[in-house]
Amino acid sequence: MEDKLNKNEWLVKPISLKRARELVTKLHYSKGATNTGVYTHGLFRKEKSLYESDCLGVAWWLPPTKNAANSTYSDNWRRVLALTRLAIEPSVPKNGASFLLSQSIKLIDKHMKWECLVTYADTWQEHTGAIYKATNWEYMGETKPSPVFQNTDGKMMGRKRGGKNLTKKELAELGFNEIGKFCKHKFRFLLKGWKKKKEEKEIKTLTLFNELN
Repeated sequence: MEDKLNKNEWLVKPISLKRARELVTKLHYSKGATNTGVYTHGLFRKEKSLYESDCLGVAWWLPPTKNAANSTYSDNWRRVLALTRLAIEPSVPKNGASFLLSQSIKLIDKHMKWECLVTYADTWQEHTGAIYKATNWEYMGETKPSPVFQNTDGKMMGRKRGGKNLTKKELAELGFNEIGKFCKHKFRFLLKGWKKKKEEKEIKTLTLFNELN
């Protein structure tokens, strides 16, 4: 593996849910993800970026629950987006994950729609959120402990499915058992694109008003 990633040799662009799921199943400790995504961004070497099969990392984004969004950004919970999966091939040079994350955020910010990002670092995996600290996310403390469910293959499953919270019995019937309760380190990142869009709209409105008067 190379010592450090050369930013000029890499790029981040959207990928399909299918390819994103393949990477998460292979590389992420959860071994799975949801069937939907607002954004799924992939990491590529520029010289090998034509085919999705050459993608070496993924950042997967979804809206969080209303409660999670409100507790993160009370200004407008509908404008909160969560990073639910971040996974990268071991062959990617050092700082590859940070590059993928920062470029993914830039792509999201260009849409000028989302105001706040949120993500979590799992203490049961002994994650401290070092990558988020290194990329200027704001630390918001630890969440309350919540149960983690896994099957015998190590795949995780959350309690919420299709708008319903599954019981422990229902999860057990699906092959997922509770391995313990753990808290998470919580981080947020405030975006700027939406502010620019708002300012541009206000300037346009003011200009139109002045022209009419």
